[in-house]
Amino acid sequence: MRLLNFSAVSLAVDFPYPQWWRELEKNEALQLYSNYGIGGAYGLIGLVAFVQLLRLQLRVPEYGWTTQKVFHLLNCLVSVLRCSVFFFRPALEGLHPVVTKLMLLDLPGLLFFTTYTLLVLFWAEIYQQARNLPAAALRPTFLIINVIVYAVLAGLWALTTFGKTSDVQELAYTISNLWLAAVFLAAAAGFLLYGGRLFVMLQRFPIESRGRRKKLREVGLVTSICAGCFTFRAVMIATSAADRNDLEVDMLGHPLLNIAYYSLAEIIPSACVLYILRKLPPKRNTQGYQQIPSQ
Repeated sequence: MRLLNFSAVSLAVDFPYPQWWRELEKNEALQLYSNYGIGGAYGLIGLVAFVQLLRLQLRVPEYGWTTQKVFHLLNCLVSVLRCSVFFFRPALEGLHPVVTKLMLLDLPGLLFFTTYTLLVLFWAEIYQQARNLPAAALRPTFLIINVIVYAVLAGLWALTTFGKTSDVQELAYTISNLWLAAVFLAAAAGFLLYGGRLFVMLQRFPIESRGRRKKLREVGLVTSICAGCFTFRAVMIATSAADRNDLEVDMLGHPLLNIAYYSLAEIIPSACVLYILRKLPPKRNTQGYQQIPSQ
């Protein structure tokens, strides 16, 4: 969801914001400092993820780059990128070529997708192995899906920037919104599918224990939070194509919408998931702790 000069081509949809909302969005100070506030929130998330990564490395340095470490590293990277973009948001308006601005605004969202679908991959491997089902194809499939997602959006960025006519650029812009919406909706479905399967499997586990109850709560909460935030994000991106004047985020003129969108789509979910997954693995017990291969 990016700002281009297509607002005049918005469909005939007028979102019914209250008058106080519209007046606040015209406040130039709010437009400026809301970006600093959002950037600061991402900075805190990034710091928490980095500290957790250090704790993991100190606890289990011998295991290399485990799934848990990669998850926190990507979380930190997403937050640092978002923090940088929001702190320097006004300077992006005059950035050329436009594809550079599109990349800076959209790339963190794609990395957020990769970061959290890594949890889906982890759960899928646990489920497949527990059911004695083949799991060897899961990681290659995960990598291929991510390559396709990034490659398609890169092509749409280029077409949006270098299209021969404004109609071609507008079409590429709309398709990129719909592509992102489909990608995030698929991520939500992945959480519901494998999070739900793992939850049911744990529920049927014959041995009642405190650890089982904690894992049930962890899987259930993370599934609900991630499926909800990805669904919300998909809906927002899809509807913004119908009303770019009122529902387009990443615009300096929409500070309240930006605060609401990024809080519900990334900041609050990230904070909740980092808190839920804060527990460190045991020092000498590798059971259930998966390592990402070096190749």
